[in-house]
Amino acid sequence: MSETRYVSGLQVARLLGEVPHERPVYVALARGLRGLIQDGKVALRVRLPAERDLATALGVSRTTVTAAYDALREDGYITSRQGAGSWTALPLAQPLSGGAPRFTAQHGRVDGMTDLGCAAPAAPEVFAECVEAAVRELPRYSCGAGYEPNGVMALRVAIAERYTRRGLPTRPEEIVVTTGAQHACALLFRTLANSGDTVMVERPTYPHALSSLRDRGARLVPVGVHDGWDVELMGAAMRQAAARLAYTVPDFQNPTGHLMAEETREGVVAAARAAQAQVISDETFAELEIDVPPVRPMACFDAGGRVISVGSASKLFWGGLRVGWIRTSIPLAARLAVAREPMDIGTPILDQLIVAELFQRIEEVRAERRRLLLASRDALVDALNLRLPEWTFTVPGGGMSLWVRLPAPVAVQVSEAALRRGVRIVPGPVFGVDGVLEDCFRIPFVLTPDVLTETVDRLAAAYADIESLPLARPLPAYV
Repeated sequence: MSETRYVSGLQVARLLGEVPHERPVYVALARGLRGLIQDGKVALRVRLPAERDLATALGVSRTTVTAAYDALREDGYITSRQGAGSWTALPLAQPLSGGAPRFTAQHGRVDGMTDLGCAAPAAPEVFAECVEAAVRELPRYSCGAGYEPNGVMALRVAIAERYTRRGLPTRPEEIVVTTGAQHACALLFRTLANSGDTVMVERPTYPHALSSLRDRGARLVPVGVHDGWDVELMGAAMRQAAARLAYTVPDFQNPTGHLMAEETREGVVAAARAAQAQVISDETFAELEIDVPPVRPMACFDAGGRVISVGSASKLFWGGLRVGWIRTSIPLAARLAVAREPMDIGTPILDQLIVAELFQRIEEVRAERRRLLLASRDALVDALNLRLPEWTFTVPGGGMSLWVRLPAPVAVQVSEAALRRGVRIVPGPVFGVDGVLEDCFRIPFVLTPDVLTETVDRLAAAYADIESLPLARPLPAYV
């Protein structure tokens, strides 16, 4: 596999900001570059700028950059080939899996165990009434075979009307109903990407999307979104890697909670157009605003069918309804309906009818979600600020989780200590492609405020367990 991706001196300088004035300067520069690699802002196996170019961009001596590169090379964050350049790396990086045991029960607890690995709420108050209404409708469909590869028309109409109200005119023929958003993404990857094709992904991002792309044999090219989206870097990654697809989560991104601004959405679409890539916009968390105004779907900024939207009933309505959908061009919708047949022939009819009923009462559901998530989010924020003030985060304006940064790369150790104290929490590397993000956690706020407050106490105790270990600071590089 050829290593063709690179960052320029000006791009690195912009990401670093002002180089600290501490002495020696090369140590500060090496620390800043190491942070860009560990955060995923500069991806692995990306060629760094030549020493002279970076020195010019930063306004420092070439000797300073050379010394910084040497320090990073010694620590394993850079690999070099004489006459070819230097590439970013990790010391013996090992990708982690999310294979910890799962605990599902009311309020996220089983036998005293609290599950922070699941960012999904219980069903809304109107759920039972919508089920009853759907059951009354079911006899109209039971006289047929029950196979609807595109989805029942009542649900496709409801989804299309909702897109239209959100500013994206949509016809029912542009909708394919799937068995959840994960099935929708897998179906798109299977249809649009061949083994060996390059797909740009965010780092961090949804782990199951990464697994599905790996199963497909795709070559994953990550772009860091720890602090938000950088259109220039995304565009450069798509062009340099000749990406066929770009997978993005613009609405309360999983796991960071960031909401992509409309001007950024427009820029990403333009960058994809220039790179001749298609964009899969995963909108699973769309419509879960808490205290920010809504943003139009990414496809609003696309005039040529380049953006494919994926939606889900799981987060807004209920995860037990395995219903998702794809909004795309009519020709691709027809292809997808045929392509799904080896996987499944159609989504359960009753589940689709329930979701169609829930769409009729969507504003009630959104208001309930907003009220509950606001209380839980604020309780989690208050508890973290009180018990773990050294853990930092940006409070999201919606979605269902906080992306928390620790002061040291010990997320895996803390997660193991937390499990012993009755809390399952997923560490940052699970959300990345190649082992970075070891100083991060995703903490959902779907549980009740009292449960979250008590859970933070357990996390604080687990963190204290790790801090008390011999040689806890300074800590070695993550391996």
